[in-house]
Amino acid sequence: MKPRTRRALAITCGLAALGIATALVLNAFNSNLVFFFSPSQVAANEAPRGRNFRIGGLVEQGSLKRDPQSLTIQFVVTDMAKKIPVTYTGLMPDLFKEGKGVVAQGKLGDDGIFRAEQVLAKHDENYMPPEAAAALRDAQAGSLPKGSTLATKP
Repeated sequence: MKPRTRRALAITCGLAALGIATALVLNAFNSNLVFFFSPSQVAANEAPRGRNFRIGGLVEQGSLKRDPQSLTIQFVVTDMAKKIPVTYTGLMPDLFKEGKGVVAQGKLGDDGIFRAEQVLAKHDENYMPPEAAAALRDAQAGSLPKGSTLATKP
């Protein structure tokens, strides 16, 4: 084999290996990418079906239902404009309460119920994920009647 042919073969093999490595990295990145959606966006069918994403907002007052026979819990996440029912099986964070901020990661079922695989509660009274805070502000601004006010903590 001539040196020129050997060099061309080495370059071709190197480029092929680089292409395969790039494809594998991009595929892994894409499969682990999780987007955040507000309940209003989920209700408007902006969230993906059959793929994991995060939903955030407030746990609606009076919506918390625990199954006494298992670790299953049901609650409703709201952004003050739309509501999405959520079900989760597992231990809840200590700070999880009605009226407090929550972010849940999972999939939306065909029945409209969000099946969470992970639930995160805000860690103190002043913190809320920036995406959830922005979604709440946007939903409140669009859903309030003219002349009314809603006092919220920043």
